[in-house]
Amino acid sequence: MTTTSSSPPSGIVPPSRTQRARAAISARTLRTDRWWVSPLVTAIVLGVFVVYTGVRLFMRNDYWVAEYHYLTPLYSPCLSASCAPGSSHLGTLLPAFPLALPLPILIFPILAGFRASCYYYRKAGYRAFLLSPPGCAVTEPGMRYAGETRFPLILQNLHRYFFYLASALLLINTYDAVLAFFPANGGFGIGLGSLVLLINVAMLWLYSLSCHACRHIFGGRLKHFSKHPIQYWFWTQLSKLNGRHMQFAWTSLITVMLTDFYIMAVAAGWIADLRLFN
Repeated sequence: MTTTSSSPPSGIVPPSRTQRARAAISARTLRTDRWWVSPLVTAIVLGVFVVYTGVRLFMRNDYWVAEYHYLTPLYSPCLSASCAPGSSHLGTLLPAFPLALPLPILIFPILAGFRASCYYYRKAGYRAFLLSPPGCAVTEPGMRYAGETRFPLILQNLHRYFFYLASALLLINTYDAVLAFFPANGGFGIGLGSLVLLINVAMLWLYSLSCHACRHIFGGRLKHFSKHPIQYWFWTQLSKLNGRHMQFAWTSLITVMLTDFYIMAVAAGWIADLRLFN
């Protein structure tokens, strides 16, 4: 009895004797769908956000509407003596800054660090910018992989500490949203800007509460859920939010930009705030 051997399909290299764990495919991928769309869109959106926020941080104007107490989240809290009068809710703890120094020089690194080290944004950023890998079953261009064990990616392990600091800033953002319902002329008032700030802070809360680090803080170290019923309840609720962490990550990213743009437009006089009450 004789046997015949067929040659492998085009583009596939037969595995060697020392490498039989996975197929050695010379082609970058055998996928026929548009796998490149997702990393491309991710790179565009994140790139727009980085450019937009970079420009806004160095503008140093049109971030505060004194008449309605609208303060953009990109400048909150404003702690420098260079801040616009009335925008420093916590006081001017820092001296005046030179023009080349952004006013939120101490605030934005915390927000950027929290986002950049987020578990979801890690995956999105690695696939969109580092192409590591750009998609499932798609070969990455780099041949060496060290994970997050070397500088600068080892800084991703600081995520939980960025979470603590960002949570403190989120409490201040919440105060800003509440203050936006009490205009300078006194009393209670509702404007489109106050609603925009409220929606934005709600999205930021959902993004933070759905964070993997937040979920771990409440239940990650528990060995017996039955002995900690309150923590277990919080853990289960946070786990439900965690399933939508990607959606909250994108939504909150967009609402931050829209909120800042709206406040800038009102502060610059491009548009007038739509007042619904008072």
